[in-house]
Amino acid sequence: MYDISFWQIIAILVVAAIGGMDSVMDQFAFYRPLTTCTLLGLILGDVTTGAIIGGTLEMITLGWMNVGAAQAPDPLLASLIAPILVIMGHQSIGTGIAMAIPAAAAGQILGVITRALPVYFQHRADKCADNGNCAGIAINNLLPLILQALRGALPAYLILAAVGTGTFQNMLDLLPVFITKGLQVSGGFIVVVGYALVINMMEAKYLMTFLFLGFILAAFTNLNLVAFGVIGTIIAITYIQLNPKYFFKNMNNTSKKILAEDELD
Repeated sequence: MYDISFWQIIAILVVAAIGGMDSVMDQFAFYRPLTTCTLLGLILGDVTTGAIIGGTLEMITLGWMNVGAAQAPDPLLASLIAPILVIMGHQSIGTGIAMAIPAAAAGQILGVITRALPVYFQHRADKCADNGNCAGIAINNLLPLILQALRGALPAYLILAAVGTGTFQNMLDLLPVFITKGLQVSGGFIVVVGYALVINMMEAKYLMTFLFLGFILAAFTNLNLVAFGVIGTIIAITYIQLNPKYFFKNMNNTSKKILAEDELD
């Protein structure tokens, strides 16, 4: 099995704790898969694999969002388990991502619990405010944040322990092949579903032709992601320049500028 040092464990737990806190503050997107998986890959000595896992999970979780009281699956827990299983547990990327999806569903329940418990601390903070206890207010506002940090750190520690001792591998060996293969296939489908949800929310039907063009180029050419990025940038710039919405606006601004210069002359 993978030989992990004490400082690597501490670094992973710190990343998990910060991700747990940021998942409720939502300030730096530290809990997003691309960030978390890349950092875990860097800590575990394989940043390339971590970035690949993060990019794949990012596509899956694009459509996951909390709406009102509806809690989405937890992208942080998925981001913690996948790189640990792949890099430490020597599993394939498909297996790691397939195992991360059920973990995200379990994290959904954990997220509901850790978001409900802070209500108790807020009531205590209100009582401290009535009594003029500023220290009590600060403590009762800090405790829920610590709770969120533990929401990320404790599952990460359990995953590290399970993979490090070989427990996870023994559990995986007990699963029938059709289950593990099915999870891998479903993981691939979820990537498409997440991307489709984002496109559906954008409602940019007039840009769908470019999306189809990208799929055709990807299917019938050997271009890499860098080439697709450059082609997409060129198409976007050309589209903006030729689109009447922007073309006539720029033309009118240019005409006004020329008229103003003529009046000055």
